[in-house]
Amino acid sequence: MLDSWIRPLIDPPLNAIGKGLVRAGVAANQVTIAGAVIGIAAGFAIGYRYYLLGLALALLSRVLDGLDGAVARATKQSDFGGYLDIISDFAFYVAVPAGFGFAASANLPFAMILIASFTLTGISFLAYAVMAAKQGRETEAHGKKSFFYNTGLAEGSETIIAFVLMCVLPNHFAIIAVIYSGMCLITVIQRTIAAKVDFP
Repeated sequence: MLDSWIRPLIDPPLNAIGKGLVRAGVAANQVTIAGAVIGIAAGFAIGYRYYLLGLALALLSRVLDGLDGAVARATKQSDFGGYLDIISDFAFYVAVPAGFGFAASANLPFAMILIASFTLTGISFLAYAVMAAKQGRETEAHGKKSFFYNTGLAEGSETIIAFVLMCVLPNHFAIIAVIYSGMCLITVIQRTIAAKVDFP
């Protein structure tokens, strides 16, 4: 929901840094992989109850997730880069709630619900992108991407906000997870309705 509003604000500084990384010989896929590794490390830190360390790693991971696209735009975007980016994103989205599930046994059912919600949201996102590609549809509302980005209530920005709240208020993980899982379900419904309208 917030991504299309935030992109115009963060893209200029990210693009400037991305050009600097290109001059230093850094490739977009290297940035993507680094972001994924750090994101998974955030999940491990959270699992050991180092919540603020996990938060710092999670935020660094998301900065790198933004920078990989900036590096790609400064050089050449590739289909494999787009594939690697989405795989890395969902590795991160699974790692953080899994970490909370390991951190406290009481969190486990809510972590599983959240991971299931991310799975459904991801499937709706990718299924819509496949149908959009078949019809040749394009959008740059979220910046120039390798495939069609369909908007919804729960997007990247909202996920980061939820993860920040979880790390800052770990004792309230369950309620935050339930609320955000509900937002994910609404997003799936939104995309399903959009698919029904756009792909009759």
